[in-house]
Amino acid sequence: MNLLPEVLIERKILLIRGRRIMLDRDLAELYGVETRVLNQAVKRNLNRFPDDFMFQLTHAEMEYWKSQIVISNKDKMGLRKAPYAFTENGVAMLSSVLSSERAVEVNIQIMRTFTRLREMLLTHKDLQRKIEDMEKKYDHQFKIVFDAIKQLIAQPETNKKVITGFRREKDA
Repeated sequence: MNLLPEVLIERKILLIRGRRIMLDRDLAELYGVETRVLNQAVKRNLNRFPDDFMFQLTHAEMEYWKSQIVISNKDKMGLRKAPYAFTENGVAMLSSVLSSERAVEVNIQIMRTFTRLREMLLTHKDLQRKIEDMEKKYDHQFKIVFDAIKQLIAQPETNKKVITGFRREKDA
């Protein structure tokens, strides 16, 4: 049973530092807890979250993503503190820290979404590789076809022939 639409989870997966991540506030929203509660649970279990599982955004990253991140303070003047970013492994580890029934079910959905996105990327890369192999294998044959197509669509040169023997009175 899916608690959340898959597209909702996909929208919350961002690419930062070359890694697909989810922000603490988005995860907290999906799990149905406050961001503060999620971060407290993580801090009580920091040994489970090495740098490749979780990191805090830098000021520059925050500025770049500001339009994507809903502002946390009531004055809407800016974020009070930099959000934490959880990689796929960090999200998986959250299931051991948050033990509510909803957190477990949502975590399963999130992990399935990460897996599906990874499979899509691998399929895309595999397809791209196959096309490149075909281009190398059939390069000469394709060149002939493309040259023929170029000739067909090229505009013919216009050879304007001057007709002699006829002149209007103005021209004469």
